[in-house]
Amino acid sequence: MSDQSRRKFIKHIGSTAALLGIGQLAAMAKEQEHIELLQPEKRIAANDKIRIACVGMGIMGFGDVQTAIKVPGVEFVGAADLYDGHLTRVKEVFGAHVYTTRDYRELLKRKDIDAIIVATPDHWHDTIAIAAMEAGKAVYCEKPMVQQIEEGHKVIAAQQRTKAVFQVGSQRVSSIALAEARKRYQAGEIGQLNVVEARMDRHSALGAWQYSIPPDASPATVDFDTFLKDTAKLPFDPVRFFRWRNYQAYGTGIPGDLFVHLISGLHFITGSLGPTSIYASGNLVQWKDGRDVPDTVVAIFDYPASKEHPAFQMTLRVNFADGSGGGEYTRLIGTEGVLEMGWNDFKVKKHKLPEAPGYGGWDTYNTFPKAQQEQFVKNYDAKYPVGKRTPIETSSAYAAPKGYDDRLDHFTNFFESMRTGKPVVEDATFGLRAAGPALVTNESYFSKKLINWDPVNMRIV
Repeated sequence: MSDQSRRKFIKHIGSTAALLGIGQLAAMAKEQEHIELLQPEKRIAANDKIRIACVGMGIMGFGDVQTAIKVPGVEFVGAADLYDGHLTRVKEVFGAHVYTTRDYRELLKRKDIDAIIVATPDHWHDTIAIAAMEAGKAVYCEKPMVQQIEEGHKVIAAQQRTKAVFQVGSQRVSSIALAEARKRYQAGEIGQLNVVEARMDRHSALGAWQYSIPPDASPATVDFDTFLKDTAKLPFDPVRFFRWRNYQAYGTGIPGDLFVHLISGLHFITGSLGPTSIYASGNLVQWKDGRDVPDTVVAIFDYPASKEHPAFQMTLRVNFADGSGGGEYTRLIGTEGVLEMGWNDFKVKKHKLPEAPGYGGWDTYNTFPKAQQEQFVKNYDAKYPVGKRTPIETSSAYAAPKGYDDRLDHFTNFFESMRTGKPVVEDATFGLRAAGPALVTNESYFSKKLINWDPVNMRIV
């Protein structure tokens, strides 16, 4: 593609990207590849203060709060958690002034709290999110939005009833890279989408959710009975409390933790409402530590044709026993190219077929009599000039600037919705359309059968 053609193309699709010289990124570029550095939108600093509290001060809770308070005008004032050590750590990190409690309902009673971050184990998401909305709070709920499909419909109903600002925490959908990828997809750069394939593999104890357990974990420091909620009553077990993702009762396994990220991104790029059938298989290969969920899952999703996109198939895989060391990719494959997603970067590689089909090689041409071969070549040369015999191949790369944080943009969008009333990026309906197929993946895995899904009404058929 010539420089002139490239500039015309960029102008045509209204890119927000700033072009870099190829020489600056020679290590990443090829002869027919350019790279563009994507620029975040400039935000207007707000004067009004938003006070937030977080329920669940584990890995995501601390990460969410540390990101949220980077947004101008946001103040962290309260935290709830069932482990006393987490609450002690809150004061060490954020200050002694932060109000802490084991009972999240104490946060909902406070008039000086405007928004609640829900970063608890999955089986508590719906209860706390609904109670917070009914208490007049805005809610940022970690993914997956819910643990059970019916809970998702209750969250949607609560959002519609209370008119609360509610956003699901799949931060990828606020990424400037994903926004640019959607532009490229909608501009037809890869032709007609037909296959999506993604993998997110790991090979480490922490990557397989064998999180550290504090030495002081005991019935005195952990409210284990409240953690159990409405699940089976069990004696105190610190492993279940601190490694809850390993159990069906409290988490959603690989699909709810990781597939939902990939599904959210796909739905954002394509505008899809979801698949109509899902089949999953897998195994518990390496991490036989008492967990009752698999450490390897492969799922096939069939997406129907709609006004937003053609019919296509998606295959997702996560392998926690990947002896190669792990890795990840997401590829949207079309008839003329492929969109290869990183996290905050992507490439578009095009391979457009020539008009001429070619001959020779692994072909019946070699079986023709010599006279027929000569006649075939004569006819072929007359029909296909030289310029129509070569595939068109190009490669373009796009990336967010160094230090870019999509979670910060996601929280910025959330707080802007609170301040201005503009729609959130990922509301409860979007959240269930992303979580639903992930939850159905578990249903398929454990039932060992294909499950049909209604993406419009968000229910198992």
